[in-house]
Amino acid sequence: MLTYQLDGALNDLKDIIELTKQDIEDIKIAKHEHQFDRLPLKDEKIKAFEIKKALIDHEISKLMTNYPNKELSELLSESDKEKLQELKEQLNILKEVNQTYARMVLAVSNMFNSFLETLVPTEMQGYQKVATKDPSIIEVRA
Repeated sequence: MLTYQLDGALNDLKDIIELTKQDIEDIKIAKHEHQFDRLPLKDEKIKAFEIKKALIDHEISKLMTNYPNKELSELLSESDKEKLQELKEQLNILKEVNQTYARMVLAVSNMFNSFLETLVPTEMQGYQKVATKDPSIIEVRA
């Protein structure tokens, strides 16, 4: 059972990494609609991974409970140890890919926010942003 859950978790994790890499490529060429189209699939993969990870934790906990006098390394097969190591490596890769993606999203967000601020200048009044003067670029003269 543990081997099956490890395989499933690794496949989900690799899919999430690939989807995030596609998001990075699309943000570079401003194809934002493709990123939004992938969101439901990405959410589904993340939820599936979380479920499998919880099952892995449960299986390992069960092994440790059934054999309290043994070390975990003694209870796992070599194949399972390798898969756990690969899972750790894939999680580190996902972390790096997500950091790259987050930096790009932040840069695009800042660009759009500054563009919007130029179009419609605002200031904070309490917790709410309000327009401070008429928008400069949308001025209409008759």
